[in-house]
Amino acid sequence: MLKNNVPSGPIEDKWKKHVFESKLINPANRKKFSVIVVGTGLGGASAAATLAEAGYKVDAFCLQDTPRRAHSIAAQGGINACKNYKNDGDSTYRFFYDTVKGGDYRAREAGVYRLAELSNKVIDHCVAVGVPFAREYGGLLDNRSFGGTQVERTFYAKGQTGQQLLLGAYQGMMRQVTEKNIRMHSRKEMIDLIVVEGKARGIVVRDLLTGAIESYSADAVVLATGGYANLYYLSTNAKPSNATAIWRAYKRGAGFANPCFTQIHPTCIPIAGSEQSKLTLMSESLRNDGRIWVPKLKNETRLPNEIHEEDRDYFLERCYPNFGNLVPRDVASRAVKKVCDEGYGVGSSGLAVYLDFKDKVASQGNKFLEEKYGNLFQMYEKIVGDNPYHSPMKIYPAIHYTMGGLWVDYNLMSNIPGLFVLGEANFSEHGANRLGANALLQGLVDGYFILPSTLGNYLANTHLHTLQNNKVEFSDSIESNKQKIQKLIKINGNVLADTIHDKLGKLMWNACSMSRNKEKLQFTLNEIPKIKEEFWSHLKIPTDANTLNQELEKALRVSDYIELAELMCRDALAREESCGSHLRDEYQTSNGDPQRNDKDFSHIACWKFTEENKVPERLIEPLEYEYCKPTQRDYR
Repeated sequence: MLKNNVPSGPIEDKWKKHVFESKLINPANRKKFSVIVVGTGLGGASAAATLAEAGYKVDAFCLQDTPRRAHSIAAQGGINACKNYKNDGDSTYRFFYDTVKGGDYRAREAGVYRLAELSNKVIDHCVAVGVPFAREYGGLLDNRSFGGTQVERTFYAKGQTGQQLLLGAYQGMMRQVTEKNIRMHSRKEMIDLIVVEGKARGIVVRDLLTGAIESYSADAVVLATGGYANLYYLSTNAKPSNATAIWRAYKRGAGFANPCFTQIHPTCIPIAGSEQSKLTLMSESLRNDGRIWVPKLKNETRLPNEIHEEDRDYFLERCYPNFGNLVPRDVASRAVKKVCDEGYGVGSSGLAVYLDFKDKVASQGNKFLEEKYGNLFQMYEKIVGDNPYHSPMKIYPAIHYTMGGLWVDYNLMSNIPGLFVLGEANFSEHGANRLGANALLQGLVDGYFILPSTLGNYLANTHLHTLQNNKVEFSDSIESNKQKIQKLIKINGNVLADTIHDKLGKLMWNACSMSRNKEKLQFTLNEIPKIKEEFWSHLKIPTDANTLNQELEKALRVSDYIELAELMCRDALAREESCGSHLRDEYQTSNGDPQRNDKDFSHIACWKFTEENKVPERLIEPLEYEYCKPTQRDYR
């Protein structure tokens, strides 16, 4: 039974009431409690810094050589908050409504409202720690628009907002490292969760430099390890980003919610060749000043600057006049795919459309664009070789984010007591489609403002025995993980993990990405066991596990991706409706929009692991909408 622990009362009072009714721990007693934080992106770094500042003993883990390399640093466009600096009608309630609607009514109202409610505190805090947000001429913080809204609520730092926010959280965390309130463990990857007497009490990690398998105990465990977009092999995520931490927690009993909800970002640099290992995002913010179009003629051979206005189809502006180029990501991605599938795509592959800045260059000049997007234009020119000031960018949708993740209640705690999950690692506030610039916000809201209250309440209400790492649960986990590594090494096949990963990624892209249907999903569920068999029969990796071994790292991650892919397809097959990014071909409106089935599927689907090679149990948490009554989502 899933209990979401959402407090009663009016929605605007729920969080304040919850905080007031939560038990507190005396500051002098907090040093008696220890917390493990896995991941040092925005969610992990902000949580570690805040908890250590409050007095808890924190152990923070990252698989990179420095916390600054967490993938949060790659975020470009901005972070949302409802300050209403533009005086354009924004408010906490409008932010709440836009996010529930943007997620196609598949998120909890209470959690989304809290996200909007706390957004202004995040901006104030980030400014206080020195984040250099863009400012208007008069000195006030500037805003721009993102998809799915008709107001300007996105705060930004040129095209490197994630980097600046992460450096703000990082410096707070490293101050606590210097103060010896945080022990920082770099180059250590979590490979198991330790559950003792039904509670999360520690983790097992592999030292990526020495290969040593180590265990660490604590009173609570916080996972802030990001999403699983890299399952598709080609995504906009950093290559080391992976699903192992949350997947191993799932196999220890944590519920996995809505795994099929994956986001396609409409503005990415198209695939350049078969040997490519990752994709590059071009920020959604570019759609403020760039216009997306394709030629009206199929198989057009003229250069873009030779095509006259009357021969161009600005298809987003034509189809969605109210929102134009700033429709939500799922809507824009499907529209781009549709025109390319119809033969209007550009470039050598035909899988691209133009993102054109010529009108803004003509009206405002290059300097205007350079001040807002300079690093993005430089990045594009370096990768593609074209100058966006002179010719349009070519863009195409790509896997970018995952709305699914470990199930959590209102306290951000999973169904395993003591296991808290933050940011993209949980399924939380975005429903079936995340609005742009809400990911950075969620990570910081979770780490700076929610977890410090809810974790303290858990520790104050829970009797915890002192643990030693020699307990049987720790030693058994270490031994089982050593055996798995030895099993991988002894395969001694002739196929690299990347080759198998690429095959899995192509299969999932075709069956479980921008569109899905019963036939493709069932075919893929039959193919995944074949890939799994190939992996465990023909994998080739170096045989020394007790040193730096990146092929072994990849293999361990791919073994989890194969199992997760099966769960994603089961979830997509079971959800017989279309909603947000989950478009089942069988369930569409007459104009091609997602057709929800609120009668049967207005719920969160949560999957529970049973045993190896068995179908997991599907639980549901019903969703109730008291404030945002579900309607057909229409951005026309």
